[in-house]
Amino acid sequence: QVQLVESGGGLVQAGDSLTLSCAATGLTFSRYTMAWFRQGPGKEREFVACNSRRTGSILYADSVKGRFTISRDNAKNTVILQMNSLKPEDSAVYYCAASAGVIVSQMRSQSGYDYWGQGTQVTVSS
Repeated sequence: QVQLVESGGGLVQAGDSLTLSCAATGLTFSRYTMAWFRQGPGKEREFVACNSRRTGSILYADSVKGRFTISRDNAKNTVILQMNSLKPEDSAVYYCAASAGVIVSQMRSQSGYDYWGQGTQVTVSS
């Protein structure tokens, strides 16, 4: 049974940094593309970043490029999202997602992912 468990969310001020972690169990982690999505209040869930060891792809949403960094520790079955220079518009529930076979052209789409975590809340105050 695949489980993705996010942690690290919280309340911070604009300009601060925060690190999110997603621990994965029940899958061969190194074979999976791992991604972060987020859903702000009243908004649709949107792509944030992904990291695919299989294809070598690391992608970011334009809104976070240069501020967020996604990395993975295959030994610990963990994917990390380092978030710097946070803005109030980054406030959202952040979800971890995993896919065994998503192709590069679908990596920014929710439909490309098979497994999801329960989410962790990030709130950035101005």
